[in-house]
Amino acid sequence: MAEEGGKKNEFRVSGEDLLKKIKDLIREGNIRRIIIKDEQGKTYLEIPLSFGVVGVVLAPVLAAIGALAAMASNFTIQIVKRDEKSGE
Repeated sequence: MAEEGGKKNEFRVSGEDLLKKIKDLIREGNIRRIIIKDEQGKTYLEIPLSFGVVGVVLAPVLAAIGALAAMASNFTIQIVKRDEKSGE
């Protein structure tokens, strides 16, 4: 799913910083998809985002991310940004 068009970036974060980094990325507003992986590259969670996503909808997802952060020490966050030209 993450192979769609758009600019991709990756960040390595510790478990304690995972939730804060995800919240910061969501606030940016130009993210289409967030993928959370462990140190071995196993995907734990993919979060598709759209313009209509609000806090109430994201609350269960953020709770799940908090639980993930308690389970492992290091994560890779891969983001797919919206394509500026097409507005996706």
